[in-house]
Amino acid sequence: MARWWVMRQPRSMGKLAMKSESDGNFSGPGNGNEGTLIVAAPGDDLPPGYRPSADEEFMNPRQLAYFKRKLLAWKDEILKESEGTLEALKSEPLREPDLTDRAASETDWGIELRTRDRQRKLISKIDAALRRIESGDYGWCEVTGEPISLARLEARPIATMTIDAQERHERDEKVSRDE
Repeated sequence: MARWWVMRQPRSMGKLAMKSESDGNFSGPGNGNEGTLIVAAPGDDLPPGYRPSADEEFMNPRQLAYFKRKLLAWKDEILKESEGTLEALKSEPLREPDLTDRAASETDWGIELRTRDRQRKLISKIDAALRRIESGDYGWCEVTGEPISLARLEARPIATMTIDAQERHERDEKVSRDE
């Protein structure tokens, strides 16, 4: 029995492609490598209210599905917010008659655009975490190889290091900046 994932193509293509687990082939337009959003395949459904626990095997398929869903929802939320910002920019041109009001509006938009830039960088980290889930590296510290605590992953699902490794990294970074 083949399992299928829906892959959304870039808006310019406007169509869907399907990827089969059994043979890995795509049906539909494009090759599915750009602008795709992976949706959980049937059978990957989590029970309502599921939360990973330390009583389970670390990074079992259920935990991976949970974090994948969490990351995809976070990415979707960020993308929706950025679309709202773009719509507002298009529909609300800066036409403040008073120079002080115009300066305040430009400052507000500058802050909003910097926020969107930070979120753009966050999306790349989310995409990297999704790739780690697919490769089987998710949840393991990239420095020590130890498991990252579930509490840390719950709070920061894009984490790549344990708290201890992160603290060492930040101390080393601070020392090298001070020299």
